[in-house]
Amino acid sequence: MRGRTHRQLYPPLQGEGRTAEGSPGWGDGGAADDTDAAYAEAPSPPPGPLARADLPPPGGGDRRGNAISNGTALGDANRATFAANRARGRVSLTVAATPLGTRRTTIREDGSLRVRFPNAWASTPEAVLVNTAGGITGGDRFAVDLALDAGAQLAVTSAAAEKIYRSLGPDACVDVSATLKDGAELMWLPQETILFNRARLARTITIALAPSAKLLLAETVVFGRSAMGEAVHEGSFADRWRVRRGGRLIFAENFRLDGPVTDRLNQAAIAGGSAAMGTVLMAPGDDVAVAAMRSACGQFRGGVGISAWNGIALARLAARDGATLRHDLVVLLSALGRRAIPRIWLD
Repeated sequence: MRGRTHRQLYPPLQGEGRTAEGSPGWGDGGAADDTDAAYAEAPSPPPGPLARADLPPPGGGDRRGNAISNGTALGDANRATFAANRARGRVSLTVAATPLGTRRTTIREDGSLRVRFPNAWASTPEAVLVNTAGGITGGDRFAVDLALDAGAQLAVTSAAAEKIYRSLGPDACVDVSATLKDGAELMWLPQETILFNRARLARTITIALAPSAKLLLAETVVFGRSAMGEAVHEGSFADRWRVRRGGRLIFAENFRLDGPVTDRLNQAAIAGGSAAMGTVLMAPGDDVAVAAMRSACGQFRGGVGISAWNGIALARLAARDGATLRHDLVVLLSALGRRAIPRIWLD
């Protein structure tokens, strides 16, 4: 996926004007606010490319951190401009079982998030999420809401690895929720999430399962692209998972890694030097599933741990880089004997 443009990564300077994407209410039908008046009163931008020093500090004030007097609208206009240029995106999707297989019944796309179906007529369609913003950075908000009616089957992936760029202060937020009725099956298999240096990401995943619903959920995170010599020296990643069956909590996890990320990943008790991590959750999952995954242990190139308890199975993966992690994840999913590897992964 291509990186963001200069305008997407940074707010425009006063006097530059706003793009359609960055205008207030973009993506949700809202009307423009009164910040245009501040634009008209603002001075022309200084010559040369926009640098971080040209941006207001997160807490307000001028470029040197001095407070701006109440009679000046420039600070408020800068903050409003930055907020207006944040990306927003939401996909709401409902699928139902039919005699011809699972079919879409409701789709809603807002903002810069889209969903496409390259094999829409297959018995188990594959939904591919596309972020047209070209990545995610601080202050962006994205959400995916899924509903699977009784007996429906759906695989969800992403068009490319999602890149989380550096933030000037606020977190980027991603919220995923899914509701599965009896007999429904969801395979949530997005491609890697890649965090760049000084990225800030807060994510929640909330799944509600009916008593006989099935879930296969795999998420992988890469801290910097090793092949490019990148490392996440500073950053923040917070992940909150909640899975319920019949209203009863069966899996809960809070993960948080912030500050000197690479230094902490190098600690033996955290990642032992691994820069890529993954989690695979199966519900229901039992010793049979664990045995199937362990049968492939000779093919793994990184560290993999697998266990089962209380009707769920969980695998943890750690690797030195994203390519090794992807290899191990494909091996693990293949060992399950499911149609679990999205076709787009193999293109």
